[in-house]
Amino acid sequence: MRLQMQAIHFDADPKLLSFIQQKLDKLDTFYDQITSGEVFLKLDKSDNAKLHTKLLEVKLYVPGGTMFVKEQGTTFEEATDLAVDTLKMQVKKFKDKRNNSRAPKLIDEVEETVEFAVIAEETEE
Repeated sequence: MRLQMQAIHFDADPKLLSFIQQKLDKLDTFYDQITSGEVFLKLDKSDNAKLHTKLLEVKLYVPGGTMFVKEQGTTFEEATDLAVDTLKMQVKKFKDKRNNSRAPKLIDEVEETVEFAVIAEETEE
């Protein structure tokens, strides 16, 4: 999956960017139709200057839709893990929805076949 990563108002460590890429690449095991994505890394500057909350936003593009998650943590790694967990659920739900939208057609065909078979049995008597 092709990811575009941006660190807003700071320079991100290459190890961090590699970590995020590896984690998000694992989503391909759940749904291989993810075409690309965007990752935004932000520091939430609060009143306490020593502790900055790390914000991570991920947007994934798939044929027919977009998935978005925004997570925060004490570290970017923590926020990444939370985002990946949320995205796993979104990807699975999206995949199930796509698969189930096609399934009723097959079920209808089976029901028609069953009805025909029952009618045929009744007429033979």
